[in-house]
Amino acid sequence: MSAQLPSQPASVFSGRRAALGRQLGDAPAVVFAGGLRARNYPANVFPYRADSHFLYLVGAGIPDAALLLSGGRAELFVPAKDEDDPLWHGPTPGPDDIAAATGVDVVRSLDELAGAVQSAGGQRVATLPSADPHTRSHQCGLLARGWPGTAAPSVESLDAPDLALADAMIGLRTIHDDAALDNIRKAAEGTTAAHLAGMAGTRAGLLEHDVRAAMERELVARGMTPAYNSIVTVHGEILHATTYDHTLEPNDLLLVDLGGELEGWATDVTRTWPVSGKFSASQRALYDIVLQSQRDAIAMVKPGVRYRDVHLAACLTLARGLVDEGILRGDLQSLVERGAHALFFPHGVGHLLGLDVHDMEDLGDRAGYAPGRTRSPQFGLGYLRLDRDLQAGMAVTIEPGLYLVPAILERSSLVGPFIADGSFDPDALSRFGDVRGIRIEDDVLCTTTEPEILTAAIPKDASAVEAAVVG
Repeated sequence: MSAQLPSQPASVFSGRRAALGRQLGDAPAVVFAGGLRARNYPANVFPYRADSHFLYLVGAGIPDAALLLSGGRAELFVPAKDEDDPLWHGPTPGPDDIAAATGVDVVRSLDELAGAVQSAGGQRVATLPSADPHTRSHQCGLLARGWPGTAAPSVESLDAPDLALADAMIGLRTIHDDAALDNIRKAAEGTTAAHLAGMAGTRAGLLEHDVRAAMERELVARGMTPAYNSIVTVHGEILHATTYDHTLEPNDLLLVDLGGELEGWATDVTRTWPVSGKFSASQRALYDIVLQSQRDAIAMVKPGVRYRDVHLAACLTLARGLVDEGILRGDLQSLVERGAHALFFPHGVGHLLGLDVHDMEDLGDRAGYAPGRTRSPQFGLGYLRLDRDLQAGMAVTIEPGLYLVPAILERSSLVGPFIADGSFDPDALSRFGDVRGIRIEDDVLCTTTEPEILTAAIPKDASAVEAAVVG
């Protein structure tokens, strides 16, 4: 058994468990850490990353561990050490070390978990279904849950105890405590270094791989990992591009969506810069539209503001810029209400950020959408991941973009109505042939006063970006 212990004090995790206990009352719950996954043969495993709910409450990464909360006590169940563990892994933390680092009442053998669950209430013990089929199978056997198949069940289909646990975790994790913000800020420092290295290391003739390597090195050098599969691409019109074999050409824009993760806490940042170190006139025109859209959206991040309205503010600014360039025509409010801007900005303006880069999306729209709110059926707006009223302590991303996506622009059912009524002039796009996609993203903390841009140190003004690229 190996264990990665937290750097923060045990009181952080004891406090979070106590807060969860106050929400659950006397209801028992068990939270699983998740296990190792083999890449091809058992001893060759993927890098281990504990379940986010477990990390929030325990802070330690311990494969196959489980936390049982019952009767005001926190019991941690961990696998027994193999006799040859010292040979392969060296000295590893023992039960007393783990208990001291996490603040749990006792650390017990995983073999005792089934009996402890039965004593705590058996099938009445709440849990959250894991995305990992192996862990979910263990949950089903231990708690008599009917969760067959390869996909985790929807949150709405859970039994009342599990649903209560989900809602309690959403309530706690939506508003970050000081310890969480400390780790996010540290992760942002590493992410800043990565983006600066990427800009400085960009040259025509290199591969996307080269820039990615220069950036991720800065994360590894700080004991961090990428929070998600890095996007480093000259094909910015592909929203989730994860290949890196294209050569950087002088006229290309390089879109980089890369964030670091520290002890599970994530950042998520996108910048777009010219390979040559100088935006062309057409690139600069669209870049400035996206940048103003982002600034207008960030300015709205305040307590009580509905996040959907933050998104729509970004859309309105984008639509205004597209009208100024002759690409769209008509009344701005009408264009946005009808979704004309989504031909170029098809995704939502952002999402929650925390232990997951898309925080708590394992709990579906129950985490992202306030009670009574549902996703819009409209193209573009339907991809909005968050529709809650902002509160101080929430961390969100603000990431408008502008893309020339053939799959959209050649889709007659989407484009046709806007061409027919004169709202969209395809010929006006001919001036922007050296633009594929532009996105600008920052991590923003909602405070009681002005929004705090956690990733403000990464250049985004066009002139500052150009200076960072040419060094």
